[in-house]
Amino acid sequence: MDGFSSVSGCREAAFIYAITSAAVTHAVARSCAEGSIESCTCDYSHQTRAPLKHNTVPGVKNWEWGGCSDNIGFGFKFSREFHVATGMWQDCKCHGMSGSCTVRTCWMRLPSFRTVGDHLKDRFDGASKVALSNAGSMRGQNYKKMRYNSQLKPYNPDHKPPGVKDLVYLESSPNFCERNPKLGVLGTQGRVCNETSIGVDGCDLMCCSRGYRTQEVTVVERCSCTFHWCCEVKCKLCRFKKTVHTCV
Repeated sequence: MDGFSSVSGCREAAFIYAITSAAVTHAVARSCAEGSIESCTCDYSHQTRAPLKHNTVPGVKNWEWGGCSDNIGFGFKFSREFHVATGMWQDCKCHGMSGSCTVRTCWMRLPSFRTVGDHLKDRFDGASKVALSNAGSMRGQNYKKMRYNSQLKPYNPDHKPPGVKDLVYLESSPNFCERNPKLGVLGTQGRVCNETSIGVDGCDLMCCSRGYRTQEVTVVERCSCTFHWCCEVKCKLCRFKKTVHTCV
């Protein structure tokens, strides 16, 4: 990421900034709920909500907000919101005699970070190229509220303006196929690729149509692992031959 700062205007940089910010928000909110940060606690705002009048869960007579919700608000103080709050879901625990669900205690939980990353990857695929426009002089509340809308316009006038949660970029991506130390681009020469894949890890795409080299190498990996009481896992070291494809 250090070298990548030289190409901060492209869509790849937008994704890096977004997922880094989302990671900070996710980690801080989760740490608050776990009590790892002294200056914040759980998010108790949901407990002020009234219980549902009409229960939609069979066999459950009543439910109430409780537990320790992930404090997403405190996480926002350290970072911007990037698809972390939108994926929050309600988790519940049943209480009652003999396993019955007489009362449920519910709290809000963060989505897995894999879910957040998948959402951001979708936004990356649909990122909008924008151009800066002269917004003129705006003051007060309107400027604070509309400064991003007024400054960023679609690069293509026929495209709709980007939304507040869309990823945007100003410059086209550099050529990632060739090594460029000035921009921090490592290139794809020598990268291991998948001969049978049609995705981004496939040799055709990753090697940028330059071709690839196939060779048979000997690798050493752990194998035949067994658990020994208590508490140790012992493995053998096995050597086997493997076919590897690398970009030329």
